[in-house]
Amino acid sequence: MAIVNATDQNFKAEVEKGTVLVDFWAPWCGPCKMIAPVLEELDKELGDKVKIVKVNVDENPETASQFGIMSIPTLLLFKDNEVVDKWVGFQPKEALVEKLNAHL
Repeated sequence: MAIVNATDQNFKAEVEKGTVLVDFWAPWCGPCKMIAPVLEELDKELGDKVKIVKVNVDENPETASQFGIMSIPTLLLFKDNEVVDKWVGFQPKEALVEKLNAHL
């Protein structure tokens, strides 16, 4: 499954089914650039179990505001349209795999 770029308009549809990891990010954010390749690796390894969605907070302020995103990157884990976990800041791949496996 490929990483999806969500907008304020389609966000709800992107997270309503299954397990979805949402990355709130911006192009000017250093740690966001660091976590991007980690998410691409996770998508290759766990893409059949976890959908990865990216939300650019500069272009989609409504969605960022709806979830109270204050700093980026912030990762929210949705399970069937409900937030079940949240991580703020850069996360190494091993830590994310461990956290995701706890919810799968």
